[in-house]
Amino acid sequence: MQFKLSTMITKPDFQGEFTASILAAAASPDIISFAGGLPNPVSFPIPEMEAATKKVLEENGVVALQYSSTAGWPALRQWIAKRYETMGVTGVKPEDIIVTNGSQQALAMVGAAMLDPGDKVIVEDPTYLVALQSFHVFDPEVLPVTINADGIDCDKLAETVKANPDAKFAYLIPNFQNPTGLSYSQEVHDKVVEIFKGTNIMLLEDNPYRELRFAGTATDSFGADLGEQCCMLGTFSKIVTPGMRIGWICVRNEELRAKLLSYKATADLHTNIFSQMVLAQYLADNDVDAHIEKTKVLYKAKAEFMMDCLRKYLPAGVTFTPTEGGMFLWVTLPEGITAVDLYRKGLEKGVAICPGDPFYEVQRNVRTFRVNYSNSTDEAIEKGVKILGDVCAELIAQA
Repeated sequence: MQFKLSTMITKPDFQGEFTASILAAAASPDIISFAGGLPNPVSFPIPEMEAATKKVLEENGVVALQYSSTAGWPALRQWIAKRYETMGVTGVKPEDIIVTNGSQQALAMVGAAMLDPGDKVIVEDPTYLVALQSFHVFDPEVLPVTINADGIDCDKLAETVKANPDAKFAYLIPNFQNPTGLSYSQEVHDKVVEIFKGTNIMLLEDNPYRELRFAGTATDSFGADLGEQCCMLGTFSKIVTPGMRIGWICVRNEELRAKLLSYKATADLHTNIFSQMVLAQYLADNDVDAHIEKTKVLYKAKAEFMMDCLRKYLPAGVTFTPTEGGMFLWVTLPEGITAVDLYRKGLEKGVAICPGDPFYEVQRNVRTFRVNYSNSTDEAIEKGVKILGDVCAELIAQA
């Protein structure tokens, strides 16, 4: 039997189909996979979570197991609002926070609340592939703007904003951008603020990796300068645990916040309240900053080891972008070789990467690819990178 599906859900989904095929192939236990973006389970605070869970059930079990409000658990929203002070943003109130099923749900919520077919959205080029997937559902015109070593190309961004004053919003990842691992310099940050000031374009800031900086200095959130014009996404997936699926969006514009709450109430009523309460209890009873520091030490060692291996094993002509935090490295192949070529040949040899194609709105058969360092052993990193280096050398010889 064939059901009559909607046009919206049957539209081509390049990002989803491409990525699903890559991750499915990489799922074999015999494959060394650098393709995903998993936090290292060594960083998961299991004993502390067990204690928090027991405490919640003993002291507030009925509430934890009952329906709850759409916006989220008050204590958790209070913690998130206070946390923005570490990003240079003052005056954030708990009522500005909507707790979501991962920050990924917030992308869909913003799309539903703001986009009609043909509306314009500005994004970095490349950008987070799931953001593209989420926005594509609503059939917008996506306007990609090149990202450079120090952040988004401000000249091109200014041109795009000037030519498209009716754009609904711009989606930016200023710290350890996914997929490139790049961060905005202070100069670029300040220019971006000036470009958007005085416009009616909302800036949607996604900051899942900011807390994972192990070198250098982070810029403040765009929300510090742009006020309610900037909506800020966040997640506990990278700093505590991804399995709870708890993220948030900070919205200081009352009209938009009301619409987002209305949409979320229809979609799922509320994010898992039991998990919210356990997480809030964990945050109250433990030093999360000390926990994050341990994670940063782990990831710094992983990143430096992978960068050393890339320098050691990749042939001349293959370059990568060094990082100061986050979970990824971005590698560029020489002319004449595509990342898909490397992916296919690498997979035959037992190593998986994520080709850059699904991170771009328009470009295909690109020479760039992403590798994840956070969730592999040192042994797997060295073995996998050596194989990639050998495959790269083969492809270069054949080009």
